[in-house]
Amino acid sequence: MDMLVIAPHPDDAELSMGGTIAKMIAAGWDVGILDLTTGEPTPHGSESIRAAETAAASEALGVRWRKNAGLPNRSLQPTLEARAIIAGYIRQTRPRWLFAPYWEDAHPDHVAATELVEAARFWAKLSKTDLPGEPYHPERIYYYFSIHLRLAVQPAVIVDISDEWEKKWEAINAYESQFITGRPTEPPTLMDRFRDDGAHWGRLINRKYGEPFATREPLAVDSLRDFL
Repeated sequence: MDMLVIAPHPDDAELSMGGTIAKMIAAGWDVGILDLTTGEPTPHGSESIRAAETAAASEALGVRWRKNAGLPNRSLQPTLEARAIIAGYIRQTRPRWLFAPYWEDAHPDHVAATELVEAARFWAKLSKTDLPGEPYHPERIYYYFSIHLRLAVQPAVIVDISDEWEKKWEAINAYESQFITGRPTEPPTLMDRFRDDGAHWGRLINRKYGEPFATREPLAVDSLRDFL
């Protein structure tokens, strides 16, 4: 696998980097999503509703590999047991890159997810363990912006998703129970804000829509021509 996106809840991957996922799949990359929890309970959802919405969103983006780790929503913790589960998925899928939530957030599940991904990346390379698969160490972790705090975070890169926006929009709309049902209809709606966020990041790179990413490690390019 080229990219494994690890999300605390179903819909986090779509909201934060759905356009990038669709873009890379269209380019022939093998991209998978591992949701850590079902995301339920929620006010207007259920596990069956959320599963159907997740399937529809995956179809919109072209995702063919998506699993759920079955960890507890609302009480996700960076335990050794949870770390082993994620490390097992990493060893079996062997992605070049991992994607995790930005490390600073108000949502405890998101903070725990990031800590789990970073620790599981290290554990996945260990020998003499009872983890499934062979030792493996992904090249790097990128962090997508699924931030509940009002932070003015400077991204390392912004991906142009102008051509992929409609696919991302379809995937977000699939989560009707989360973003539409029971939500205020007076503008700006929650969906309006999602569109505004995409346009904001696009404007910073002189494009229509964009998605930001951070990294703890330096980026490398073969040439300055790789920059837009």
